[in-house]
Amino acid sequence: MKFPISHSSAFAWLTAPALAGGLLLSSCNSQPTATETDKTATVVSEATNAASDSTAVTATGMGAVKPTGPKPAWGPDLKPEMAAVIEQLMSLNPKPLPTLTAVQARKGPNFADALKKQMQVSNIAMPAMNCDTMSATVAPGVRARVYTPKNGTAPFPVIVYYHGGGWVIANNDTYAASAQAMCEQVGAVLVSVEYRKGPEHKFPTAHDDAFAAYQYVLKNAASMKGDPKRVAVMGESAGGGLACAVSMMARDRKVALPKYQVLVYPIAGYDMTTPSYQKFTDTAPLNAPAMAWFFKNYLRSPADGKDPRVNLVAANLKGLEPTTIIGAEYDPLMSEGKTLADKLTAAGVKTNYKLYNGTTHEFFGMGAVVPEAKEAEALAASDLKGALK
Repeated sequence: MKFPISHSSAFAWLTAPALAGGLLLSSCNSQPTATETDKTATVVSEATNAASDSTAVTATGMGAVKPTGPKPAWGPDLKPEMAAVIEQLMSLNPKPLPTLTAVQARKGPNFADALKKQMQVSNIAMPAMNCDTMSATVAPGVRARVYTPKNGTAPFPVIVYYHGGGWVIANNDTYAASAQAMCEQVGAVLVSVEYRKGPEHKFPTAHDDAFAAYQYVLKNAASMKGDPKRVAVMGESAGGGLACAVSMMARDRKVALPKYQVLVYPIAGYDMTTPSYQKFTDTAPLNAPAMAWFFKNYLRSPADGKDPRVNLVAANLKGLEPTTIIGAEYDPLMSEGKTLADKLTAAGVKTNYKLYNGTTHEFFGMGAVVPEAKEAEALAASDLKGALK
């Protein structure tokens, strides 16, 4: 399953023909659009949320989840469960992102589809949902899905969560397993923000939406059964970058800072010559050409890539709240995630960094199948609970 990709095509993001020469498995893609997702108050399927609950494993067990064929050439040390999910992803025949428009990419198969398929193959049962969901408007043109624990006593702590997808694809459905897991394991109200995306809405739209949603939560937490004095931010991939940018904007604009931030393999820089970018040109579900495609679709010009809200590793990080950063081994964003952790520590921010070997981008939220995901979810939940108690 190895595809040759030239390094030049991975980085020349302004040149469409060059991008078309790179290959990416479009596993971050969403099925319905954000608008379609938010038409109803409760849109999370039990099948989607099954992935968030490790108790769903039947007699088959996580230890029995293995790929049927060899591991991909780019991932010789993939954990067997991770390799099995990637194998399911490949079976869905995703198209390379650089060959698609954003609209086309949003309709393609994604990592959540692959996870669901693996659960079915492994006879992993669907768990009961322990959080209620509803839809809310958190800024003009911006909806959010609000997860509320079914058990416990309000007011609950609150997590403002930003999903991944390179600011271009994916939505709250795609990342429902992660949101559900954090709501349940932390015992917190979780507000999953459906920020607007490029290329229809270029930088800094997603960043502005993210910050507006955070401000909304601070002002309206009580109406969500939440405690406005115990609010954290969290995100995955592009959402991880958004979460950290929100923290910086809150500091700079004299708004109450979050009590904690969890950044899961965040987009934290614009340097596509880092060691992990150079190494992982054909990994799945994310690789270097895909990142070039995301930048092309969201940023107005390369100058935006140097904005501190995007280029977090070069930003002023002083005065931010304690942070947990979770990294994956087979991920072009691995290097910048570790650099961000080091820069935060150097800026005096208490930082907990953990790299999960044998995993890929998007492994978080796969706790029902991938043991390392279960561990990562537990780490994030423990750190959040400690900060929000």
